[in-house]
Amino acid sequence: MLYLIGLGLGDAKDITVKGLEVVRRCSRVYLEAYTSVLTVGKEALEEFYGRKLVVADREEVEQEADNILKDADISDVAFLVVGDPFGHQSKGAVFGKSNQFSAYRGRKIYEPPRYMSVNQAAQQLLEIVQNQRIRGEEPAVTEETLCVGLARVGADDQKIAAGTLRQMCTVDLGEPLHSLIITGGSIHPMEMEMLSLFSIPENSSESQSINGL
Repeated sequence: MLYLIGLGLGDAKDITVKGLEVVRRCSRVYLEAYTSVLTVGKEALEEFYGRKLVVADREEVEQEADNILKDADISDVAFLVVGDPFGHQSKGAVFGKSNQFSAYRGRKIYEPPRYMSVNQAAQQLLEIVQNQRIRGEEPAVTEETLCVGLARVGADDQKIAAGTLRQMCTVDLGEPLHSLIITGGSIHPMEMEMLSLFSIPENSSESQSINGL
């Protein structure tokens, strides 16, 4: 059997109990290593799972999948995915990552994955807003639209910041993974009260943040 196992977005302990049981009994365990990132490395996973992991890069997953599937009809093989295996990640970021490659003697050499930050997403959205105005269109989103930036949700060092789209261009949320939420329509007073806990000071690019949920 080939098992697809989601690891969550935090650390080694986010795996389910059933998932951990499967990992410990499989003959081979692959760790998908290009569409997303955990807050811990491969070594921390191996220590917690009590077994070695085989890192599967983009080329192996997309071009050499037969290696992963080999003997899965007569033994158990696990394929570990950051986040939800059926909603495959770049998530944790609403805006994902790019992964470019160059060719070297007929072999694809992939650059390290790059994950889009809230700052980059906000800057690109502002460019779209400006271009719409140039074309005489009225943008649905403006520089003053309320947004929420999130980073490493569920991890001990998670960050949350609420402010305008303009403020999201400079707020410091640290390392990936990032998410950017753009609010729409009317916001309930209770929602506004909660967002006020994470509001970005008017004269600062720094956000207030909390640890934990």
